[in-house]
Amino acid sequence: MSNRQLSAIDQLLTQLDQGMRTAFASAPTPQRASPAVKLEDTELSEQERKHAIGLMRVNHAGEVCAQALYQGQALTAKLPEVGVQMEHAAAEEIDHLAWCEERITELGGNTSLLNPIWYAMSFGIGAGAGLISDKLSLGFVAATEDQVCEHLKIHLDQLPVNDHKSRAIVEEMLVDEERHAQTALDAGGHHFPKPIKTIMTAVSAAMTGSSYRL
Repeated sequence: MSNRQLSAIDQLLTQLDQGMRTAFASAPTPQRASPAVKLEDTELSEQERKHAIGLMRVNHAGEVCAQALYQGQALTAKLPEVGVQMEHAAAEEIDHLAWCEERITELGGNTSLLNPIWYAMSFGIGAGAGLISDKLSLGFVAATEDQVCEHLKIHLDQLPVNDHKSRAIVEEMLVDEERHAQTALDAGGHHFPKPIKTIMTAVSAAMTGSSYRL
């Protein structure tokens, strides 16, 4: 049953349940197997292992934000086809969420303690953008995905060269995120000006820095 067939209370409860599951529970089973599943683990030094955990924890936190952003936008989208598009993108992001969590566990780490905060903030932003207009909502998706792509490229440079599993996951995520950004623009998303993107970069830096450690 789609959000358009639910009452306002039902929609709110559904989103609350989704948020609790994303922020606190283990990731659901992905639709696609992890790109790392067929690769063998390689030996990492303790410093490399901790660094890889930190970077993958940031990536996982980013996917928590993506889930919240898409769910918020799907809830308030004015055109049904935009809501469906947001829900489809959120489903693909679940794969990323699960892949990152699985890799963090393999490395002996934990996901970010700050995920509930990131989810709540991102959901509010997504819902707010959707209330204003679908064009703004889609533009925000494109701008956000562009930033995610930049982070992923940096992480590919920073991940240990012999951490083939983490690198395979990040590489596949990058392909998907680039497609999501272009799809949002093709659907009529607004091109955000550089000053807005600069502000988004500053906010993103605060999230990544804290999630790396916590």
